Amino acid sequence: MTFEDTHRVLITAGASGIGHAMASHFAAAGAKVWVTDINADALAECPSSWIAESVDVSDPQEMSALFQRIESRWGGLDTLCANAGTAGATGLIEDQSHAEFQSCVNVNLGGAMLATQGALPLMKRANSGCILYTSSTAGLFGFPYRAPYAAAKWAINGLMKTAAMEGGPYGIRANTIAPGCVEGPRIDGVIAREAAAKGTAPETVRQAYELGTSLRTFVRPEDIANMALFLASSAGARISGQVMAVDGHTENPDPKV
Repeated sequence: MTFEDTHRVLITAGASGIGHAMASHFAAAGAKVWVTDINADALAECPSSWIAESVDVSDPQEMSALFQRIESRWGGLDTLCANAGTAGATGLIEDQSHAEFQSCVNVNLGGAMLATQGALPLMKRANSGCILYTSSTAGLFGFPYRAPYAAAKWAINGLMKTAAMEGGPYGIRANTIAPGCVEGPRIDGVIAREAAAKGTAPETVRQAYELGTSLRTFVRPEDIANMALFLASSAGARISGQVMAVDGHTENPDPKV
């Protein structure tokens, strides 16, 4: 799967994890890549062929300035991967603070909204474009001990559906990718915190998550990146308004440990 070297892709939180895998795959397929992140060390490790800069996706002024730079340098945008997110706090609903809830929603949902607001005018002007949101299977089933995260990911699916409806007449497609548990440091932290909250061992939690899927396995960042490339390519030209789960098929979203 290849893209013209004029294909312009923005990936928020693109310096590590899923975002980095997306950026690497798009770049390898020939696209121009622009990534944002708040991790200075990770940004410094990005290839010199990418545009990589620090941007807080929850800050309206920073996001507005980002899209002004994109328009000035690139003249438009073909694909947006609204990938930035945060795990949020771990705990029962009644133990979650309002500040923690707001912080999680501001990054996961607010960041996706600001990215969409910046991208749509550029795409409408070109009468084409693809918006991809990174959600989660938590946005399909719910996630005990992770109410702020689950609420934000459900909301992203609603934002995506609306973007697909508003953008469709302009040739703009919008879809959501819903990963299951993705191998890497982030899920390791989630598992450790959940194990502590439940008073059990991290490996017990990990095994329960694996057994909750038909394939009995976690997914890899590359699996998510492959789906992103497919949806952004001509092969996905008639796919819009969909939630695409890449999770090994979740059988039990609330595995008991």
